[in-house]
Amino acid sequence: MSIFLDSELTEAERSETARFRVIPVPLERTVSYGAGTARGPGAIIEASNELERFCRGHEPCAAGIFTEAPLDCTGAMPAIMDSLAQRTEAALRAGAIPVTLGGEHSLTYGAVTGVARALGKPVGIVQIDAHADLRVAYQGEKHSHASVMHLLAEDGVRLAQFGVRALCQQEAESRTAHGVFYHDAEDLVTHDFHQIDLPEDFPDHVYVSFDVDGLDPSLMPATGTPVPGGLGYYQALHLVEHALKGRTCVGFDVVELAPDGNTAWDFTAAQIVYRLMAACG
Repeated sequence: MSIFLDSELTEAERSETARFRVIPVPLERTVSYGAGTARGPGAIIEASNELERFCRGHEPCAAGIFTEAPLDCTGAMPAIMDSLAQRTEAALRAGAIPVTLGGEHSLTYGAVTGVARALGKPVGIVQIDAHADLRVAYQGEKHSHASVMHLLAEDGVRLAQFGVRALCQQEAESRTAHGVFYHDAEDLVTHDFHQIDLPEDFPDHVYVSFDVDGLDPSLMPATGTPVPGGLGYYQALHLVEHALKGRTCVGFDVVELAPDGNTAWDFTAAQIVYRLMAACG
């Protein structure tokens, strides 16, 4: 079985008592443009072997990284979501931080459902994304990658969106209806904002959902729906890191990598995963 950061971990650091529990989810069911997300988790894990242990002044892997077997992504979407929820709930109950590698963005529903179940407390999502993902349904599928945040908002999960630059009228209305906090890409990029304070009443327990298409396509073209005018690499990470200050990261996912043969993009996604581990403190 492939292991995240396999080349760097000691035996003790890869045990089941590790602080980070990596859950590969090769899900590709509702993609609507470019394909390839099923290969995303494997590409991220393979590229992770080229990472350095040292990140942001410390070694996140010293707290341990355990890689689980990939989730079975056959069967109906609700069943897949339930299986993933069981995984992330188990990770939290074991004292670990679940790190879900996608796969398409629809998986976030299952991941966050399990986290919320384990915590029994309000959870807020900090979302890096080119899209709002607030459609009621897309192409007849309520568990679509384009509808994942609608489902979570309907469940009462608070959303903070950064980097959006493609949404429909219904999604704009949904933002208002669900009290979504957002700063879209044009404002962030043209003013070079790297720090945005979350509302004071935003939940203390934060789940980060990082869609790689939140980055500009010049930095991340290997994704199903690249949209021009995206965030810079450091800009996106700084926005997440600032949002987590004074709050607790209870899990995160990195989704929508669609490998195209250029390992630079796989490595970029792997580095984002490790940098988010470092941001968990």
